[in-house]
Amino acid sequence: MADGVVLGIGGLFIRSPDPERLAAWYRAHLHFTVTEAGQAAPDGTYLWQQQAGPTVVSIFAQASDYFAADRQMMLNLRVSGLEALTERLQLAGVKVITDEAWNHPEVGRFARIHDPDGNPIELWEPPSGQ
Repeated sequence: MADGVVLGIGGLFIRSPDPERLAAWYRAHLHFTVTEAGQAAPDGTYLWQQQAGPTVVSIFAQASDYFAADRQMMLNLRVSGLEALTERLQLAGVKVITDEAWNHPEVGRFARIHDPDGNPIELWEPPSGQ
């Protein structure tokens, strides 16, 4: 398996003032199929065939400081090779935020980025075997 690849999430729809730009950013930096509503990706695909694995759906209190208070959601992407992925993102000019307090041996390791519209994205590398 290649390092630095996103492995899965159920689905997400994002509003953007520039859907074409935002879809292209996700394809370029996170390397999975993202389309503008009603349009195919440049390679003609509509769907991202992800690897099976866990998906967490969790509701936070409005006052939570886990992610920015002005955002109603944060996308969490399950990844393999977190270090390789974050290095590639940084080389492309994407700001990567890490905090050792976020990492737990039984849960995994985490990093955060934001897309060009400011939407928070958490990168999660589960422990081996999950």
